[in-house]
Formats: sequence, C-alpha cells, structure tokens
Amino acid sequence: MTTLLVIAKEPLPGRVKTRLTPPFTPAEAAALAEAALADTLHAVSAAPATRRVLVLDGTPGPWLPPGFEVVPQCAGGLDLRLADAFARCDGPALLIGMDTPQVTPELLTVDFTGYDACFGPAEDGGFWALGLARPDPALLRGVPMSTPRTGAVQRRRLVAAGLRVRDLPRLRDVDTAADAAAVAALAPRGRFAARLARAVAHSGNGTRR
Repeated sequence: MTTLLVIAKEPLPGRVKTRLTPPFTPAEAAALAEAALADTLHAVSAAPATRRVLVLDGTPGPWLPPGFEVVPQCAGGLDLRLADAFARCDGPALLIGMDTPQVTPELLTVDFTGYDACFGPAEDGGFWALGLARPDPALLRGVPMSTPRTGAVQRRRLVAAGLRVRDLPRLRDVDTAADAAAVAALAPRGRFAARLARAVAHSGNGTRR
C-alpha cells in the first residue's frame, strides 16, 4: 500500500488563507482553513494506506483525527519542504495539500500498477497531488512553486526523468472567495461547506465581494 502525506500549515489567523481577507476576516479565513484541513484529513483517514503522515508547520489541534504521524516541515522553500516529505518514505507515497477539501477517499486510492507517478493538476496551474512509486526528493527540488506554471514544470520534470505518469482529475484549490464558493458546492455536506455558510451568514452579504 501507499503512504499518504498531507502537507499543511496550522490554521492560525493571519497565517493561512490570506487571499480570503477580504472579504472574510482573518479569523474567518483561519476557520475556513481549519475546516478544509479537517475535511482533507478525514478523507485521508478513510483511504487505504500503510501510513498516514501530516507534515505540519505548527502545532496539531483538535482538528487532527487519530491514526496520523505528525512530523515538522523542514526549513526552506516549498519545493524543499515537499522534497523532504518524500524523503521520509521508503515505498510508494502520495502527497496532497490542505486546499482541496472536496477530495475523496476514492481519489486518494491510487494504483501504481503500470505507472511510476501520479499527478493531480490544479485549476490555478499548480498541482493538488503528487504520487511517486519510488520517492525521489530530487524530482521536486528547484521546481518553482506558487506560479501558474508550477504544475507544468513539475509534470515535465517527472517525464524527463523517464517516469510513466498517470494523470488524476483536475481539482480547484481554495485560494479566493470565488474558489471557496465553487469548492463548497462540490462537497456541500463537508465541514468546509458548513463553515463557509456560517461565515457568509455572519457577513449578511453573500461572499462580501
């Protein structure tokens, strides 16, 4: 089976989902980040895995379900932190972030038969998932992160290394208020959708655009 890695930041006001402020307050943005992270972790909990690892910048909170190892993120840019997460694995591993609360256990149930890598593109040009049958941190180091071409560069890196790549469905990250509304509509029964509804109701003005 596969190790499932979640790379995340502790959901504290002013440190997470800053592009949601405005229209939401820093506290509301942090609450939305916490709900997104909780939905993600519960999906990981329900997916088959040999290990479930939270690679965390910060301290675990009540949003963390049982069954996870918690390890700190290393110092450096995101490419180095992702590479370090894979360096902790000695078998097949799939890494995701905390920005796609619509993810399901089915999406996380990957099969590397006939493939060396799984790649989940994001609508903003990044990627929401990366799986490696044989984790190699060098495949991530130096990839420019948080740009519209991050996903394309990362996928080309995999292909250039001679890996057979399986593409996963394209998902939308939660970065803006419009993203939040669209993602909540895809998973209306999740914690994220419920938290967004409360935030919108509190504002009394839709998504306060």
